Amino acid sequence: MSGATTAAYFARRAAQKERVRILYRRALKDTLNWAVHRHLFYQDASDLREKFEANKHVEDLDTIDKMIAAGEATYNKWRHPDPYIVPWAPGGSKFTRNPVPPSGIEILYDYGKEEND
Repeated sequence: MSGATTAAYFARRAAQKERVRILYRRALKDTLNWAVHRHLFYQDASDLREKFEANKHVEDLDTIDKMIAAGEATYNKWRHPDPYIVPWAPGGSKFTRNPVPPSGIEILYDYGKEEND
């Protein structure tokens, strides 16, 4: 292999590893939406990890790209329709419930202790 092809190979492998990492994390977080209890989540997470580990030995770049595409398609097909959102995160039920007061408004924390001169 020449230097250019070696660099291209490692760049492609790095991109594939990143795509697999992102897919695994997204699938793992989505598993939390499907599993109501932690003991169910742990089993589902273990099964998901086994699916990823089963193909760890594959070295052919084109095969890896096909497997990643198939995994992303499967993830998109089985993604939870109503994912859990932390209440104070954007889209959550408490998001901006108590918004920041507009600029120019002064908040008095010593209510009732005003000095009357």
